[in-house]
Amino acid sequence: MTADEVAALFTRADGAYRFARWGQPIVPVVFGVEDATLAVVKGAIEAVVMLAGHRMAETDPELGANLMVFFCRDWADLAAVPTLQRMVPDLGPLLARLAAAGANQYRGFRFDPQGAIRAGFVFLRMDAALSAEPAEVLALAQAAQVILLWSDAAFRDRPMLAEAGGRVVLRPEIAAVIRAGYDPVLPVAARDASHALRLAARVGAAP
Repeated sequence: MTADEVAALFTRADGAYRFARWGQPIVPVVFGVEDATLAVVKGAIEAVVMLAGHRMAETDPELGANLMVFFCRDWADLAAVPTLQRMVPDLGPLLARLAAAGANQYRGFRFDPQGAIRAGFVFLRMDAALSAEPAEVLALAQAAQVILLWSDAAFRDRPMLAEAGGRVVLRPEIAAVIRAGYDPVLPVAARDASHALRLAARVGAAP
């Protein structure tokens, strides 16, 4: 990938470059699914975390769990989840906006003082489109989309997933960007597009 292509993955629709990766070990918790799907989702998260060279943990000392994935049938269902309002203070207006837009998914983040991802929230409204996705595909896409702070326009024209050997996998160039993003030499967060040059150099050097 060229530096411009890498930069586009982290350049938001308003033109601002914003990169961030997780600064803490990831501790996921999943709500609203059966045990079989729970195992698929957690397995996908673990696989993407391993790809990044990052870490998982059993508990987060501050939050208990810091990556929370909620499956629901209607956005209004989330308004009744205990403690979610405390973790997402603007939950009511957010759910109203999602409902008005007919959205079926939302990802939000909290950041530490260095700008690294501190917590992530994934909301999935299982409409006909998402329900038609195999659990493995849906889980992999969501895991990959929370491992870095991608642009809101990153995957409008470039798919994140591809089929290989009868399986759905991350596209090689996206996997390479994830690995490069967790290079310990690079900062945990960046707002200058020159950061994309350093990312692209590592993507180009990936085996």
